[in-house]
Amino acid sequence: MKQHYDLYKEEDFEVWQTLCNRQMSQLTNSASATYLAGLKKINFSAIEIPKFNKINQKLKVLTKWELVVVPGLIPDLTFFELMSNKKFPATTWLRKKSELDYLEEPDMFHDVFAHVPLLTDPFFVKFLAALSNLGLTYGNNLDAIEALSRIYWFTVEFGLIREQDQLKIYGAGILSSSEETAYCLSEKATHFEFDLEKIIHLNFRKDVMQENYFIISSYEQLYESIPEINRKMYLMYGE
Repeated sequence: MKQHYDLYKEEDFEVWQTLCNRQMSQLTNSASATYLAGLKKINFSAIEIPKFNKINQKLKVLTKWELVVVPGLIPDLTFFELMSNKKFPATTWLRKKSELDYLEEPDMFHDVFAHVPLLTDPFFVKFLAALSNLGLTYGNNLDAIEALSRIYWFTVEFGLIREQDQLKIYGAGILSSSEETAYCLSEKATHFEFDLEKIIHLNFRKDVMQENYFIISSYEQLYESIPEINRKMYLMYGE
């Protein structure tokens, strides 16, 4: 599959511009410094829908990763196989103006605007690849995949990081949501220090704002958690 850039309509460009401008007005003060630095490296423009080939030229130089086009949600094993090979799956369709605030499945704004900037960080992408390798190892065990999905959810999608004693956002599910960007850093949200034992056993819902957010101290900490994840998976599910 590939990105058919000539098929984007005027509404698609308007949606991209609206979402970019709205999120950047919040994220300048709320997002992780690493995310914001990655945003500059990729150099998204609010008035231009990103071209995957240009993004890939930059990513391959920075971390040797690349985007690959997928039609939407894909099977777990396909997802893990792609990412274990430094290929991040992304859709090319954009939500409608009537759906700016909630989608049942991720669109291009989520996959690209929210995820891609952190693909420029070496520790973050090593974490993604290592977690995906575990997904391949335990691919036939649904309970193990559920545990790994929870780790992915509470880090890559809805994680927070402490930078200079301030909470910042790095989870893509938050970075692509105006409402959750404000909520997750407020006193209404429940915050925990990064705790694998709690995360592995904690249920979540996809159709509401999250009740719980976990805080890492660095992307190095995230990557260095892989041996402990491996140990816990082995103790719980064997392999």
